[in-house]
Amino acid sequence: MAFDGLSDRLEATFKNLRSKGSLTESDVRSAMREVRMALLEADVNYKVAKDFTNTVTEKAIGEKVMESLTPSQMVIKIVHEELVELMGGTNARLTYAAHPPTIILMCGLQGSGKTTHCAKLALKLRKENHRPLLVACDVYRPAAIKQLQVVGEQAGVPVFEMGQGDPVEISKAAIAEAKLKSYDYVIIDTAGRLHVDEELMNELKNIKAEVKPHEILLVVDSMTGQDAVNVATSFDEALGIDGLLLTKLDGDTRGGAALSARAVTGKPIKFIGTGEKLENLDVFHPDRMANRILGMGDVLSLIERAEQALDMQQAEELEKKLRQNKFDLNDLLDQFKSIRKMGSLSDMLEMIPGIGKKAKDIDVDERQFDRLQAIILSMTPKERANPDIINPSRKKRIAAGCGQTIEDVNKLLNQYRQMQKMFKQMNGKPGKRHRKQRMRLPAGFDPSQFGM
Repeated sequence: MAFDGLSDRLEATFKNLRSKGSLTESDVRSAMREVRMALLEADVNYKVAKDFTNTVTEKAIGEKVMESLTPSQMVIKIVHEELVELMGGTNARLTYAAHPPTIILMCGLQGSGKTTHCAKLALKLRKENHRPLLVACDVYRPAAIKQLQVVGEQAGVPVFEMGQGDPVEISKAAIAEAKLKSYDYVIIDTAGRLHVDEELMNELKNIKAEVKPHEILLVVDSMTGQDAVNVATSFDEALGIDGLLLTKLDGDTRGGAALSARAVTGKPIKFIGTGEKLENLDVFHPDRMANRILGMGDVLSLIERAEQALDMQQAEELEKKLRQNKFDLNDLLDQFKSIRKMGSLSDMLEMIPGIGKKAKDIDVDERQFDRLQAIILSMTPKERANPDIINPSRKKRIAAGCGQTIEDVNKLLNQYRQMQKMFKQMNGKPGKRHRKQRMRLPAGFDPSQFGM
């Protein structure tokens, strides 16, 4: 995940501060030099890093901080507050037109992930009960229209295209189509170039002048570091962008673009791409990102992912089954699928306070859920609904069908029985003795079998 190197450097600096009972001005200035070096190594703009540490230093050597009972914690608090402010303070929302459709013009260089993120944004809007329409205006790149159609189909969003025509005319026709069929968002995928050039900008200016978009979002590859900020500056000066969408923040990037972009361009980061799947697009929250940089976790984002992945009706039915002790392997399979929708296990661990960046040191087998699902899917519907009928010959057939061993099948069944036993304890009649036992895991229950 982005910021790993920065987080490690900051953690070492703050650990040194915490080891001191009291702080001197020299201690603070020394720590801020380390912070500045950490920011520069993360590819943060030099002026941004310098201004940031100067502001923190000025606030940290104040009388209230130096004389507080926990000066090191006060310094960390100031760093957190300034990080939030550096990245925009609050999350910036998309504009919604008073008279739909809302027109979003997506622009960026080739290779930034623009077309895929058009579909990601469309999917996010569709899940929020909007009716988006994707528009194919990249008429130069080979197979660009086909790519948008493919990802649009995956997102369940229609794509408007007129082949290799004039992008301005295509945009106008798409908006007329959206008004006719009551689409409330129009997302225009424009052509990218290998670098910022006059031809690209003129085309974008023509589209902007003709359709008057409510939002111009620049898709920027965060892996390009400081160059991402330079690209954003060039696009803003020529076109006037409204916000940024940073891609590939899940990769091995130093994160400097996210920390520098707002300060240099004055434009907010509105969304971040956090993975390859279409679901991996998050609203950018400066406070949550600051928490993650400082190893404080991100519980709110974790909860939001869970809410998106879990079906409320399915959850209510599951609760009813648990109360009636009717939880079977079909239900367990549904839970595995829901967890997988939330993203990688290591990414989720990073969001838990107290674990944070330590998650990368935890050996998480991402494929364990896939193996467990394969075992369950190798069973007949009757076996899933009533696992007690699974005898040795059935186990042999199930293991052969999913490419696992009989021992793997036995482990899954044993864990399932332990879960049943735990649910039965939790649903028992309340009593003093029961209250002490109800949350105790049964003997032999091993969460690691489920990749936990």
